[in-house]
Amino acid sequence: QVQLVESGGGLAQAGGSLRLSCAASGSIFSIAAMGWYRQAPGKQRELVAAITSGGSINYADSVKGRFTISRDNAKNLVYLQMNSLKPEDTAVYYCNYRWGVAVSWGQGTQVTVSS
Repeated sequence: QVQLVESGGGLAQAGGSLRLSCAASGSIFSIAAMGWYRQAPGKQRELVAAITSGGSINYADSVKGRFTISRDNAKNLVYLQMNSLKPEDTAVYYCNYRWGVAVSWGQGTQVTVSS
């Protein structure tokens, strides 16, 4: 099973930026779809951004134009650049790996945006 480790969360002011990273173990990273999800207190986990092995990307409407997902297949890394942060972006952010029926989740990293 692929292991995912997120980093880069923390506290930011509204309008600020943070960059999340997710390191994946395993040798089949490049053919997997990767994504970032988030879960705020009392809410369901939701997709923030996803990138396929071919580089196709989709974003939640709430983050379009502010967040950018990217991947480095040589380093088994996926990133989420978050700009123009808003208090409503506050959540635990999870990295996600999908390849066929195999799905893995990271442990999550807290992002808190103050107004």
